[in-house]
Amino acid sequence: MKIVIIEDETLMAKELARSLKRINPDIEILSCLSSVEDAKIFFNEENNIDLIFSDIELEDGLSFEIFKNMDLQVPVIFCTAYDEYAIDSFKANGVEYILKPFTDESLKKALDKFQWLKSSFQKMFVESQQKLSDEALGNYSQPQALMIHYRGRILPISIEKVMCVFIENDIVYVYTIKQDIYSISGTMDEMTLKLGDTFFRVNRQFLVNRDAIAEAIHIANRKLLIQFKFKFDRNVIVSKERTTKFFNWLSKQK
Repeated sequence: MKIVIIEDETLMAKELARSLKRINPDIEILSCLSSVEDAKIFFNEENNIDLIFSDIELEDGLSFEIFKNMDLQVPVIFCTAYDEYAIDSFKANGVEYILKPFTDESLKKALDKFQWLKSSFQKMFVESQQKLSDEALGNYSQPQALMIHYRGRILPISIEKVMCVFIENDIVYVYTIKQDIYSISGTMDEMTLKLGDTFFRVNRQFLVNRDAIAEAIHIANRKLLIQFKFKFDRNVIVSKERTTKFFNWLSKQK
């Protein structure tokens, strides 16, 4: 079985490759790719692939962008730290997911499911994967404003005026640089995809605007505390698992 790994954390990619070889020594790891751009180049030249293991958030974008406008009919098993989007959007459509940190057991379960799908419903599986990718990509166009329903009115809030988006008690809120707070329909995963790479998901609760960040301060356990340019009465912490991606994202600031 020929497998490609798409993962921008080098140690995670190496561990995934080792685990797959332990489970099935006949597996051939064709390549470990770390970015959307590298993957596009690779798949334009190589199409003899059985399966792809891919993270969702890469250093230069979302992995779904790799498959846009590409005739690449290869099943994907997504490895993600966030379960909401993976469960709701992929599992129901026949694409397996693995929550990080993965185990040999979870990898074997995913591989077994792939083999069953391949032998039983390969055509349906490929078509549903392509459809899912196309539909998901259609939601990634970054809007210029968020439509907020507030007291019987619809308020267009400019994206550049949004300082952060967060969730409390299962309700998603938008917080602006004017210190206004509004609830908004949708999930944090949907907002992450909708707002694009100007925003970063620092943890499960907060999605922050790069232009609203004044500095990041090192605190205990290799975490970071974000200081905003504008008043905000909540502590926003970058989890230690996401600090590397956060620094990479922040360094692209124009």
